[in-house]
Amino acid sequence: MQIEGGRWFWAFVAAMNLAWIAFPALAAEKQTSKSKVAVVNGSVITQEDFDREMSRVLQRLASTGKSFDDSQLRAVKKNVLEGLINGELLYQESQSKGIKVEEVAINEQLSTLKKRFSSEDEFKTALIKANLSEADIRSQIKKGLAVEEFITRQFVQTVTISPKEVKSYYDSHPDSFKQAEQVRASHILIKVDTQANVLKRAEARKRIEEIQQKLRKGEDFATVARAFSEGPSSSKGGDLGYFSRGKMAKPFEEAAFALRTGEVSDLVETRFGYHLIKVIGRRPETTIPYEDIKERIEHYLRGKTVQKQVGLYVEKLKENAKVERFLAEDPP
Repeated sequence: MQIEGGRWFWAFVAAMNLAWIAFPALAAEKQTSKSKVAVVNGSVITQEDFDREMSRVLQRLASTGKSFDDSQLRAVKKNVLEGLINGELLYQESQSKGIKVEEVAINEQLSTLKKRFSSEDEFKTALIKANLSEADIRSQIKKGLAVEEFITRQFVQTVTISPKEVKSYYDSHPDSFKQAEQVRASHILIKVDTQANVLKRAEARKRIEEIQQKLRKGEDFATVARAFSEGPSSSKGGDLGYFSRGKMAKPFEEAAFALRTGEVSDLVETRFGYHLIKVIGRRPETTIPYEDIKERIEHYLRGKTVQKQVGLYVEKLKENAKVERFLAEDPP
């Protein structure tokens, strides 16, 4: 199933819960000496706050492989700044509503964050590189949790999506609930690097051909895979489970989808090495039944509604707030 768009709210809440967003106005007295990009009702968003968040966003965009011209980068900068301003406005609103965050909740979030690192030293090194202290992180977590609680109380708990709306969405978006054809395949892999010399490649090919002969003599594929395959699925008899097109290396995919159930391929070469593939199951293209997907649709529609409501609410907050922006127009 593919439901596009409308995920802003849930991504927003998740980001607020994690400490790496550049939440502004960590401590007013700490920021007075720093260059500022905005001031929201007297709370400063520093250049450092902005640069940290901009770096995170640009890294994410770079991972898509797309390039951006100056005009697009200016738009990204503007969006990043407005996101920081929105976060600060929502935090201020949470405080005006008397929302408190318990220390135990902050500690739990901090503990979760630290588990991303192999050691306490690695965590501290990351803080130094980000020019943050643990106190900064705790403050960010506290603000994120306060905003999450505010949004939950103000919007999430008040939004109702009717069964009629859910069914209407399902009926009007049939392509979103199609499940592509899938095959379930097992494989035996003998690894060889694409840059390996002729001798190493010949050795790897000889090994896979010897394994192929064992299969032709009737030996069980899963047993042979456990004994000889160098892939991570060897412990499961080479079983890769079900997959659709676009999930595997192209030569592997083409071979797997061309096989009949129970059939074993000839040698297949990919960037990982040499494979023997056996298809052990097939699923035709299907449509996910309504009963199986209705809860996810309801969740999605709720998120879209909350997203819209929060956006309108923030715009109203801006109308009554004193927001000063000092961000330069030049691209980073």
